[in-house]
Amino acid sequence: MKTRFIVCLTLMVSPFFMAAQINGYNPNALENAEKTITAFKEKNTKFDTYFDDAYGYAVFPTVAKGAVGIGGAHGTGTVFELGSAIGKAKVTQVTIGFQLGGQAYSQIIFFESKDDLIRFKKNKFEFAAQASAVAIKEGAATNLAYNDGVAVFTMTKGGLMYEASLGGQKLKFKPFKTVN
Repeated sequence: MKTRFIVCLTLMVSPFFMAAQINGYNPNALENAEKTITAFKEKNTKFDTYFDDAYGYAVFPTVAKGAVGIGGAHGTGTVFELGSAIGKAKVTQVTIGFQLGGQAYSQIIFFESKDDLIRFKKNKFEFAAQASAVAIKEGAATNLAYNDGVAVFTMTKGGLMYEASLGGQKLKFKPFKTVN
């Protein structure tokens, strides 16, 4: 019985990881990032100001997460500096603890200053995954509180996850190639 449950859960969570592990950059990435920004703004009108005031931000339209004791998550996104797309990013998360399930969510990471974005672009950026993200709820007041120059917001897309775990997120940046 226990083995069947784990097999069923694995089959349920696997599509999230297969979709997230496609190599390369999605040709619709910028469009997906713009749709995600719009969705955040529709959930809470305060996001108009957040996008205007942040020096930069990374938009991850879908981060897929799954766990049975040990968990992982992965997503790709687009990085913006002063409102213009400048590159792509990957987020990877590993957790351990009491956790079971799978889910997909959108994530936006705001960078308060140029120095904070530069630190991210140099791939010297990671943080505790659960400690710093604020979940967006429709109609709820949301305050942008930077912690070490960064503010993280998530919005659930679907799935079910039970979790009491420890872990961290690693982020990687790759600039778009410039054509001269």
